[in-house]
Amino acid sequence: MFRKLLPIVCASAALIAAGQAAAAEHTVQMLNRGPGGAMVFSPAVVQARPGDTIRFVPTDPGHNAETIAGMIPAGATVQRGPMGREFVLRVTQPGVYGVKCAPHYSMGMVGLIQVGPAGSNVDAVRTAVARTPPVARRRFTEMLTRIR
Repeated sequence: MFRKLLPIVCASAALIAAGQAAAAEHTVQMLNRGPGGAMVFSPAVVQARPGDTIRFVPTDPGHNAETIAGMIPAGATVQRGPMGREFVLRVTQPGVYGVKCAPHYSMGMVGLIQVGPAGSNVDAVRTAVARTPPVARRRFTEMLTRIR
């Protein structure tokens, strides 16, 4: 019995390892001031593939990163990083993920992650953007022009 299962187990392990090897890691800095002004993620828009990880680095203190309910693909769950600490988000579902820094959300500290094609949730993200604070809304609206 074991001899029959061994090739299947080995093939499965190889496929998993190959998928992990193909995954990329993207680094996003959390900044008090950056290319987009005050209180920003840099880069503000990340193009990723399913299985990639996004590492949010608190380059400046006092920030966190978390996904936004209503601005994530179906099947994804809201995740929150700790204040002042690195947060690694593994994106598995294709679509658009909205991200914010909780204490600086009203100051427009937001970002977008596009995983694969924009997918079916881009309209839901656009609708949710209308309910965000004014500075965040302005920044999200500009970022959405970069979604393919």
